Amino acid sequence: MADDLLKTTIGDLLDRQAERFGDRDALIHVEHGLRYGYAEFRDECNRVAKGMMALGIGKGDHVGIWATNYPEWVVAQFATAKIGAVLVTVNPSYRTHELEYLLKQSDVSTLLLIGSFKTSDYVGMINELIPELRDSEPGRLSAAKFPRLRRVIFIGDDRHPGMIQWRDLADIGAQISDDELSSRQASCDPDDVINIQYTSGTTGFPKGAQLTHFNIVADASYIAECMKFSEQDRLCIPVPFYHCFGCVLGTLCCVTRGAAMIIPSEYFDPLKTLAAVEREACTALHGVPTMFIAELQHSEFAKFSFPALRTGIMAGSPCPIEVMRQVVDRMGAREITIAYGQTEASPVITQTRTDDPIELRVSTVGRALPNVEVKIADPETGAEMPRGVQGELCTRGFIVMKGYYNLPEATAKAIDADGWLHTGDLATMDERGYCKITGRLKDMIIRGGENIYPREIEEFLYMHPKIADVQVVGVPDLKYGEEVMAWVKLKGGQEATSDEIRDFCRGKIAHYKIPRYVKFVSEFPMTVTGKIQKYKMRDVAIEELGLEAAARVATA
Repeated sequence: MADDLLKTTIGDLLDRQAERFGDRDALIHVEHGLRYGYAEFRDECNRVAKGMMALGIGKGDHVGIWATNYPEWVVAQFATAKIGAVLVTVNPSYRTHELEYLLKQSDVSTLLLIGSFKTSDYVGMINELIPELRDSEPGRLSAAKFPRLRRVIFIGDDRHPGMIQWRDLADIGAQISDDELSSRQASCDPDDVINIQYTSGTTGFPKGAQLTHFNIVADASYIAECMKFSEQDRLCIPVPFYHCFGCVLGTLCCVTRGAAMIIPSEYFDPLKTLAAVEREACTALHGVPTMFIAELQHSEFAKFSFPALRTGIMAGSPCPIEVMRQVVDRMGAREITIAYGQTEASPVITQTRTDDPIELRVSTVGRALPNVEVKIADPETGAEMPRGVQGELCTRGFIVMKGYYNLPEATAKAIDADGWLHTGDLATMDERGYCKITGRLKDMIIRGGENIYPREIEEFLYMHPKIADVQVVGVPDLKYGEEVMAWVKLKGGQEATSDEIRDFCRGKIAHYKIPRYVKFVSEFPMTVTGKIQKYKMRDVAIEELGLEAAARVATA
């Protein structure tokens, strides 16, 4: 792959591919019945980009998107990149508490949103957070809580007070000339921040990892190379766009090769995914392990055939070896790869290759991408460890983020003076450079591909009037890899039930963060110096809850 493709802006990349592959399928949304060729897709992105310019969205402005896998999400991804606006991705599962934090911390000037997602009423929540919205003139919002927020754009057929309609963007942008858009696009630099992705990181509340055009275009291109992608490939993307898995390993990866982006549904549905892979003759399929498990175990799995399927990526959480074998044997994805990384690394650091022996592809997370450095370091001294000896996996190179938005101290903790990003994951590396993740220095929980930081849930539960202290840990789970458990110490004289604790969380924090298990205790296991021993809490839970089988699951 030529270096000039890698050091480019997302807007220029799309224009180049639209010229090369104009009539080839670019974006197909099966559930919405929408199909764009590459030239059509570029034209739609240009129309929306002009509409955003006409609304006054400037280069460097932050545009949040709170939506599931709508086709408009992908258009917004490339339209904002063309005008140099920074796309801030919002987890569709967020509730009011989390959304308020993100809107304040990210300084978004514009929020794109859909009407609802499952039980989440987005319109109701945004009106609850911003009571001024209903009475404001669309595009001229003045909100006491969010002084930077100027406009809310609604994706959908309904009209809502105070909101601009997505479908009106093309008309709004008619006043912007092609030359004006070209001039704005030309002012963008590959090293400009173009995406802020919120991650639980290593401490505290979610932090916005700032990623540049170069970060994610180059990472996506090398990811495509590892799968031997070309314009002949058709990738089914059931993973969420708000996460790097969807918008870098998915959509952007396809565009680097002129491949087709196949979106089966607005959010993951195993049956719709299987149907899309068959109907659209997909050659590749992405997913976290729980998605592949749901597909393989679906009662109608045997009705489908996937003669074209050859590759894809399983990632997002540790991949059970048996699941990987079934994806190869029963789905026919003989060149399926495993990728490892984190948002701060754009996100992929290591990946297996399509021609790696199956043993390597089921027992490791691969080797470093081209032009990416990886070392296994002593967590205490930073010294590089010998091959085969466990240490912290650190990485350096073009993939490392520019830093966390407005959090310089957190950035300094994550990236050292020599430019090494410290992942917080424990790993070993063999003589060939293949890595195996062996544990985590940090106590982050990964549930079905969702990163959950215990401190965030603890801080929330501290607001419960009956709780004196709380510690949150991850415990093994056969379906999701890990589940959330809260050890709760109640205030004197108080009584509570597990359901009462969970009910307190519902509607305020994302469903996947709500503790599945609640244990009421009078004390926590501690060291003599008073440090909480979460690993002991996990061990106790495994024994008490009978989770030994889940704890024994082998992963790459």
